[in-house]
Amino acid sequence: MQLKDYQQRAVQALLGDSKKLLRQAGPKKLIFKAPTGSGKTIVMAEFLKRLADDTDGRTLLAFIWAAPRKLHEQSKDKLERYFEHSRAFECSYFENLTDRQIQENEILFFNWESIRQESNVYIRDNEQDNNLSAVLERTRDAGCEIVLVIDESHYHAQAETSQHLMSVIAPKLTIEVSATPVMQNPDELVSVPLEEVKAEGMIKKSALLNPDFENVLRGEKLTSELASSTDEIVLREAVKKRDELVRAYRESGGAVNPLLLIQLPDRRGQADDDLQARIERILKDKHGVSVANGKLGIYLSENKENLENLTRNDNEAQVLMFKQAIALGWDCPRAQVLALFREWASPVFSIQTLGRIMRMPEPDKGHYENDLLNHAYVYTNLDDIEIKEDIGRDYVTIYTSRRIAAYRQVKLPSVYRKRQREKTRLSPLFINMFLDEAQKYGLEKRINMKNQRVQPAFIADWESENVDTLVGVHVGATARLDLASAMDLQRLFDFFIQKNLSPFYPEDRSVGRVKEAIYHFFRVCLGLQYTEQFEEITNLVLSEENHRHFLTVLDAAKERYIAETQRQEAELEEAETWEVPEQLTFGSSYVRLDIEKSAMQPFYYDARWQTEKAFIKFLDDRRSSVLWWFKNGDQEATYFAVPYEKHGKRLPFYVDFVVMMNDGRLGLFDTKSGRTIEDAKEKSDGLQQYLREEARKGRSFFGGIAANTDADNFRGRWMVYTNKGADLVLNDFSKWGLLEI
Repeated sequence: MQLKDYQQRAVQALLGDSKKLLRQAGPKKLIFKAPTGSGKTIVMAEFLKRLADDTDGRTLLAFIWAAPRKLHEQSKDKLERYFEHSRAFECSYFENLTDRQIQENEILFFNWESIRQESNVYIRDNEQDNNLSAVLERTRDAGCEIVLVIDESHYHAQAETSQHLMSVIAPKLTIEVSATPVMQNPDELVSVPLEEVKAEGMIKKSALLNPDFENVLRGEKLTSELASSTDEIVLREAVKKRDELVRAYRESGGAVNPLLLIQLPDRRGQADDDLQARIERILKDKHGVSVANGKLGIYLSENKENLENLTRNDNEAQVLMFKQAIALGWDCPRAQVLALFREWASPVFSIQTLGRIMRMPEPDKGHYENDLLNHAYVYTNLDDIEIKEDIGRDYVTIYTSRRIAAYRQVKLPSVYRKRQREKTRLSPLFINMFLDEAQKYGLEKRINMKNQRVQPAFIADWESENVDTLVGVHVGATARLDLASAMDLQRLFDFFIQKNLSPFYPEDRSVGRVKEAIYHFFRVCLGLQYTEQFEEITNLVLSEENHRHFLTVLDAAKERYIAETQRQEAELEEAETWEVPEQLTFGSSYVRLDIEKSAMQPFYYDARWQTEKAFIKFLDDRRSSVLWWFKNGDQEATYFAVPYEKHGKRLPFYVDFVVMMNDGRLGLFDTKSGRTIEDAKEKSDGLQQYLREEARKGRSFFGGIAANTDADNFRGRWMVYTNKGADLVLNDFSKWGLLEI
């Protein structure tokens, strides 16, 4: 699996912090905080793999992975698949332990509730002396330190869970893995920001709460227009949104059948049974969805239907009814719409509720061109909904703004930054570069093909009484080891590449690229097939006489690859016909403003910049000749940007406002105030160049940097700058023109 950039950074941080804490005296605590959907388990798997490979003179390690309910089984399955080829770890349950102890680089999985049960096999004394206390004692006697991983600790939201586990197990290092950690006073914290996970397209951009219905936020409580509606109307809206998503996926070419989740309250009595029966009847009679035709799945403790292959993107089930009990750790990335009814017990929206619909169904593709597919949707008639901080209030979008009916297409050429996923990892492009550099260097003629063997050296029989004497001293190898094992050769080959991959992350995919490049060289230039002559190839590469030549070629190929990715980074993607978005969504930090001429209605604003707010008032004046205006954003291709150059790089300049006049002229303005005026020199030149190019096409455009002569109260004149950026000077409006609209 190819890790995302933020996952690689998290792995590196976890590895560095863990090694540091393991070297220190006493028990230590580390928190790994990452949003739901970010791939916490995969990050942990790669981190553990690298920790196992990087002994670095430390003591041996044995691991315990504790999780709630049956999540430990799911985690065990994921980690076993991840370690399938490397065999870095043995994953075991209590009954599978060899010699009744946890071996080096073995992970014992169990659910943490069992630790609290005195009658459980893990805890109670027995004649075989095979309980957790005895297992831990034998493990430590064998020379292993214990590392405890507490997964999904936020499920019970109780710090005492962590405290109890640590008191029973007494680990050298405890790692809490959670979106909302509860462990107190950690020694180190590794955190993954929500925005980085979104940017990589791993999770949806936001969850829209009751779109198409007016929502009103008062303090911490949200009241929705849909709250007065019946369950049937809620279900109708949810099904309608799912059908809309089906059409959008079909148009995008994706083989995804979006799933509508209906979360029922945990059973409290006959009323809940009646609700389930009523929902099933509405689905069948009004929407043609039933268990019988395979379109309805049911995941209840007392009833399970149509669950086989449910998580596959192309599974035929359209709706799944479930309860909170299965929400923890359940992954179905095609789940995109959630319906909750008034009978649901909790009015709180938390990570456990929304986590089930946050994931993107095709994370390798990232976000889709059709933004409708990049969001999750929640429909509910709950009263006074509370949105908890644990998911970040801005992940839930409660306001929807739509483009006005009077809007006419503007077809603006625009640019946006091309995403570079190759900056920190090697793509297939590297293989050809390696072969080219090998040819330039003459690698084929420089390497010695005769009697080349790997003889790794190690230090033996050496000691020093004073550590200070080691400063500046080179300790040489005193013994050599002949290798016959193919597995040993493979590990040495991998280590050789990992060690020399910097500045690229030594992930399996990048290591594989280098190995593939070397195998290509031997096949094309020397007629050796790695499938048949692996040991010969490995000995040739790693031999003392040859390995420096391969390093020379590898370094040259890396330099060339870096130069190419830097060149690509400077490239901007072009969108020939940008339009004002049909729909935008906003979180609770935005407020509704009574604005008439905005192209998006209703108009929501976060009021971060007083200059912008004053300019909005100027544009929206009833006496102005403005037909409509659009407050631009600064994300990807959704918003409008013109290209400009700074320090030799082409960058996107997202101007603040796109303005359509009554006479058909189109204005582009970016508001500045105070010192930000002088920072806009290059951007101003880029904007004026764009306006000139459009004028040559016969289009009637105008605009520039806009500022008010009264930077404090904005009661002065609005001015526009259209001259050279080099002449843009703070507090000097002599070269500006009056902006008249």
